[in-house]
Amino acid sequence: MSLLITSLSAQEFRCGVTVNYQKLQSTTQQYETGDVKIFETMKHAIEDFVNNRQWTNIELEMNEKLDCSISIILSERSSATDFKGQISVQLRRPVYNSNYTSGVLNYLEGNDFMFSYNESQPLEFDPNSFYDNLSSTLAYYCYIMLGMYFDSYGPNGGEPFFEMARTIAQTAGTTGYKGWKSNDSQKARYWFMENHTNSAYEALHSVYYYYYRLGLDMMTKDQPTARQNIIKALRYLQQVHKVRTNLLSVTQFIDVNMAEIVSIFTPAPQVEQQEVYNIIKDIAPINVTKMKDWKVK
Repeated sequence: MSLLITSLSAQEFRCGVTVNYQKLQSTTQQYETGDVKIFETMKHAIEDFVNNRQWTNIELEMNEKLDCSISIILSERSSATDFKGQISVQLRRPVYNSNYTSGVLNYLEGNDFMFSYNESQPLEFDPNSFYDNLSSTLAYYCYIMLGMYFDSYGPNGGEPFFEMARTIAQTAGTTGYKGWKSNDSQKARYWFMENHTNSAYEALHSVYYYYYRLGLDMMTKDQPTARQNIIKALRYLQQVHKVRTNLLSVTQFIDVNMAEIVSIFTPAPQVEQQEVYNIIKDIAPINVTKMKDWKVK
């Protein structure tokens, strides 16, 4: 068995965790059959760390808890406790007065996530201290997800959580582990924090609020107004794009929501389709083929 998945009740999170060690089995990196237990223990430890920790002072109802998934895809094992691989994070948000959930984040890091895990030691976390790269990375993404989630419910609602992510990144950035510094790569996890705490990209916070709260949440009540607010969200996204092209958070938003945007505006008036088309062509022109059935120029 090379894929382990479970789910627990949560504090702020309802997070399913996967640990995939199939690549280890398909290489020459052999280990004793009994060692498979470490991956199950790792999965449970990550799940407990995310789901059973109190990350905020906000009490959430069960239907308000963050619906997310975290996957660890292992590719190397250099010792009994040292691993290398990728981490994947997905966040979904319920849409008001419907059974529909919309994607908020779907990100797969590069294959340079290095960490140590010892079965006999629990995962610990302090934003101002560095215990290990696994717990810091998990905590970082928890606060990024909290920031995006609360931004989607109120203007700048996620600000304190993005600031926590910044603290974690600054602390971890002194350790030498890859992913925490701007010069590691253009897709380093550092950039999610930077994009959401840099005042030059302040409009990014309005993207989430207008798209989800004033857009999707209003679709069952007033579709024309909801679509106009989604267009406003895309204008804010374009505003951020004009400040800096190829921003990680902008490309992530388009990647996650493009199919949904096409579905929303396919039955919309041509004037709305044209504006959405123009914005997407400016921000992410590779996606214009997805609007091929629209009557646009």
